[in-house]
Amino acid sequence: MDDNQRRADGDAQRRKVLGNAWVDKSAAGRNAFNADFLDLITRYAWGEIWTRPQFDERTRRVLVIGTMIALAQWDEFRLHVRAALTEGGFTPDDIKEILLQQAIYCGVPAVNHATKEAAGVMKELGLL
Repeated sequence: MDDNQRRADGDAQRRKVLGNAWVDKSAAGRNAFNADFLDLITRYAWGEIWTRPQFDERTRRVLVIGTMIALAQWDEFRLHVRAALTEGGFTPDDIKEILLQQAIYCGVPAVNHATKEAAGVMKELGLL
């Protein structure tokens, strides 16, 4: 697969996972400074990794949400929780189960914060 195909596949997968509105907003913020990085993540994170057949999209979403808790990457955590709820068919109970699982492996303080962040996203979406 060449980079152009990887880029096209990555853009399609990113739109499927995060939604058109988010990707369009990100694209509108493209500039000379961040363009190379955005191209890199489109081709490799989205076009190479998210399109691999070994895991389904739901499993990848669970992995990303859990990893963002472990790394305390709250902007990305909120992004992926929102996308899971709006684009991925997840329910608030699904998110709660991820948080409970991660409490054991990432620690209660991390999940205490993640719970507050997830609840904020759910309130914004009218789910709480």
